[in-house]
Parts: sequence; structure tokens; C-alpha cells
Amino acid sequence: SAGLHQIIQRTIITASHRKFENKVPEKQKMFQEDNGIPVHLKGGIADAVLYRATMILTVGGMGYAIYQLVVTSFPNKQD
Repeated sequence: SAGLHQIIQRTIITASHRKFENKVPEKQKMFQEDNGIPVHLKGGIADAVLYRATMILTVGGMGYAIYQLVVTSFPNKQD
């Protein structure tokens, strides 16, 4: 029991001594800066890529849906 208590205590001490840098103030400053960039693109190149991919999929999906509506609106003529 004493060995287990010692291991648990060491784990807690080790975990509490880890230092994580708080990056929230930096991010807040970056996103609140008035530099003419839309907020959905302020995260950098990754945001731009995700935005473009989303737009391509959205426009492509809408085009395909409209195409399918047109195709199903004019059924094949049966002879």
C-alpha cells in the first residue's frame, strides 16, 4: 500500500509540475485585430484551405442536387 501511495503521489507531483504555456491571450489578440481579414480566415493557411474545400463541396453538391432534380423531372418516354 505504501508503494502504491508513493507511485500515485509521484504521478500527481510530476503532472502538476508540467508547464503549459497559455496561448489564449495571443489568439484573442490575433482574432480581435482589425486588419481587414474575415474572422473565418484569420487562422492562416489551414483556415483558407478548409474554407475553399467547404465552398467547393457546397457548390458542387448544390449543382449535383439541381442536376438530379432536372433529370428526375423529365422521365424517359416509354414507347
